[in-house]
Amino acid sequence: MNAIRQLRGLGQSLWLDNITRELLDGGGLQRYISDYSITGLTSNPTIFDEAIGSGDSYDAGIRNLAAAQASDEELFIELALQDLRRAADLFKPAFEASDGIDGWVSMEVSPLLAADTQRSTAAAARIHAQAARPNLYVKIPGTPEGIAAIEESIFDGVPINVTLLFSREQYLAAAHAYLRGIERRIAAGRDPRVASVASLFVSRWDVAVKDQVAAHLRNRLGIAVAQRTYRSYRELLVSPRWRILADAGARPQRLLWASTGSKDPQASDTLYAEALAAPDTIDTLPEKTLKALAEHGNSRNAMATDGGDCEQVLAQFAQARVDVDALAGKLQRDGTAAFVKSWQQLLQRIADKRHQLAGMEARK
Repeated sequence: MNAIRQLRGLGQSLWLDNITRELLDGGGLQRYISDYSITGLTSNPTIFDEAIGSGDSYDAGIRNLAAAQASDEELFIELALQDLRRAADLFKPAFEASDGIDGWVSMEVSPLLAADTQRSTAAAARIHAQAARPNLYVKIPGTPEGIAAIEESIFDGVPINVTLLFSREQYLAAAHAYLRGIERRIAAGRDPRVASVASLFVSRWDVAVKDQVAAHLRNRLGIAVAQRTYRSYRELLVSPRWRILADAGARPQRLLWASTGSKDPQASDTLYAEALAAPDTIDTLPEKTLKALAEHGNSRNAMATDGGDCEQVLAQFAQARVDVDALAGKLQRDGTAAFVKSWQQLLQRIADKRHQLAGMEARK
């Protein structure tokens, strides 16, 4: 548990990258809160697809919603929100103790709306209202098409988790969208306190280049990109532009580390969790990584605010003919495509499940 105490002492929040009905019903999430100081969680379509398909925990909910003539997408959103409301209530003490900085859960908008700013913005507002919990973020991808929806949602007062960010440049585009939304709220005489996080995906970098670089460069690219992004994050928080908003009462958009489980079996299972120790950030951890961190992690050293040796490391990748800018774009496009695929698989799972349950009812 020393590593968890060290990270909390540094000012980093630890969130869980998982949610299932079993985790809620069996008290597992409450134990993570009590024993591991977890103060939030994230979810995604793949997590829900596996949860819904792995047992019968959701069958009653599917029957009830199907009887109410909900579409497959409407059915999924309400099933997910049922779980997320329960989780949000468990995190309510952390939310209140931190005055709204911590204690959040997250729910996605449909990736099928990604290219439509107006419909994405409307969907984000609808999901947040349907959740009826102040500590629920709506996730919008930080793609070029998603930036306008992020700004509009912030202006509308909807808390946003910007997802699928892979580089400093993508992070800054999301951060500036957040700032514009807050600036517009201030100009319109609205409350500037609208919460947001920006989620940078880390380990996928190293998966992408593992067969292209020498052994001494493996599992180093994601951390270097994170260090570079953290430097820009800290610079933004002391910029004159941000100070004006902070003086008006705005809250900073926090940087969140995503995809922090080790994918290389030869690497430490706490590699990213230890390297990403940074004040005023969030690390969202898979259960396996969280337990490993509690058992044998060591996080004494905080990430350097100036980026440490990231530029030297990135220069080595450039010499190895890794085009970081091009790869960042590819990772985001691939992530978007995977998100769409997961969403479609999830909706098919819902359709199959409701058909199966209807057949069982008909045979009674």
